This record gives sequence, structure tokens and C-alpha cells, in this order.
Amino acid sequence: MLICQLTDLHVRPRGLAANRVSETNMFTERAFNAVAALTPAPDLILLTGDLTESGKPAEYQNLAAIHRRTLRRPVHAIPGNHDNRAILRAELADWPGIVAHSDYIQYAIEDHSVRVIMLDTLVQGFSHGELGADRLAWLEATLAAQPERPTLVAMHHPPFVTAIPHMDRIALRDADAFTALIARHRQVQRIVCGHHHRSIFGTCAHAVVSISPSIAHQVAWTFDNDAEGALNFEPPAFHLHLWQAGHGPSHSIVSHTLYVESFPGPFPFLSA
Repeated sequence: MLICQLTDLHVRPRGLAANRVSETNMFTERAFNAVAALTPAPDLILLTGDLTESGKPAEYQNLAAIHRRTLRRPVHAIPGNHDNRAILRAELADWPGIVAHSDYIQYAIEDHSVRVIMLDTLVQGFSHGELGADRLAWLEATLAAQPERPTLVAMHHPPFVTAIPHMDRIALRDADAFTALIARHRQVQRIVCGHHHRSIFGTCAHAVVSISPSIAHQVAWTFDNDAEGALNFEPPAFHLHLWQAGHGPSHSIVSHTLYVESFPGPFPFLSA
């Protein structure tokens, strides 16, 4: 099973850039076209938050238009801190799972060999993420319902410290409670996130956690505690997660970083 994860699109109204310099509409269209050209085609396409820059209706309408003219197949989305949950639900109500829950944008994708749980970590009006008692209870019950099925959890805010200080300050606030919950459910083999705009790997209980780079701009790397956040134009990229049956519970999902842009090559390996 092949799961394609795109994150941090930051789509703007048509004709506008994000942060004055990032042409996120162009980046999103290019990324969707790259996914449409993949061979083999992915079984699932996940959008793990920050679908838009400001959560405006025109931004979701533009995203829907880009999706219609490029991918032409369903995508599964959750919100990030730049999104507006109510407007997302209104504008993208026809997307799978968006209105499945009465209060949040979270749902389980059941019709594949890997169960995928899309988890809403948005705290409306703030940059950090948090689940709280109600979303943690929903996740507990959802995982407990099928304890034997290999499961991937998708969320926007990472549940581990990455050592990029200004991003860790706006990560998942109740990561300890989330980690304790995941520890009780050994079927969770992978947790995939966005938010940090960089390819980063860590752990949460027994599960590997991967953060996908953005398909638009990246967050400038730093370990400096006093550094302010900044973006740069390292190559846009996304993650492709491959689940292989029969390879053991701790080694069944492997992840590849694919770049949106084309580069020179391929050139054959030939000896002189």
C-alpha cells in the first residue's frame, strides 16, 4: 500500500503570495501534478494541515479548483494552525471525512490494508496544537475498536521535540498524554505530521514519527534558541510511505522523500 503525504500548502486567494514572497498556489499545483504523474499511483493521498495561509473562503475555493484540474481523485485532509475549521468544513464539505465528526475534522479511513486515522490538532486562533480530553477520548476509542489492524495516525502538530526552538514552542501541547495513549496501542506503526516544514524523524512510544517537508517553502533550519522563524526555498518535497505486508510490525512502513521539481538525469551507472 502506497500513501502519499503532502503538507503545508498555504494556498492563498488566486494571484496572491504567502508571506509576500512564496507563490504557494503555483507550488501546490506543481505538487499535485507531480503526484498525478507517480507510477505506481498512490492508494491514498493525505494533506496533513495548513491547507491555506489564512483560512479564508477564497483560499479553500482556490485549493478546490487546483485539486479539480490536477489530481482528479479524492484526497483526505485535516486542518493545521493556519486553517479555519468552520470555513474548511463549509467549503470542502464534499471531500472525504471532512464533516464525519460533529465538532472536529477527524475520521478513520477503513478501506485499505493499513487503517489511517486522521486526527485534528487545531486550536482555533493559536499556532500550537492540542488535543484535550475529548479528542484524546475519541482517539482512544477509535484505536481500541480495531486493535489488530496495522494503523497510521496522521496529524498536523508533531508530538516530539525537534530542537528547532521556535517551532517546538508551537508544537503539540499535550504530547505526554498523546504518547501515553499511543503506548497502549501497539498497532500504531507510524505517525505522520506536518507543521515544521522540514523532513524530521523522531519517536512516540513505540512508533516512528515522521514530519514531511512542505510542498511550498521550508522553515530555515536552526538550533538557536533566540532565532526568529524564517522561511527559505529549499526544494519543495513530500513523503511517500510504503507499507509492506509480512515484514514485521516494526519494519513494515518505509518512507521516501520525493522532490516536486525535476532535476537533470537519470544518468546510467557506467564504468569508464
